[in-house]
Amino acid sequence: MNPSDLVPGLFVRLPAAPEWGIGQVQSVIGDRITITFEHAGKRLVNAALTRIERIADGPDDLPR
Repeated sequence: MNPSDLVPGLFVRLPAAPEWGIGQVQSVIGDRITITFEHAGKRLVNAALTRIERIADGPDDLPR
């Protein structure tokens, strides 16, 4: 996913770290994405090096 497609509030997942669970984007500065994950807390992710999957636009869109 292109970092320019990510905006604060989106829910995402990192296929390389499924144990972190679902995360919510907090900020986007270039390729540096701050995401708060349900099982790993706040993490700074380099989007140029890590694949990020968009899960939902907001909490109502999350899979159940």
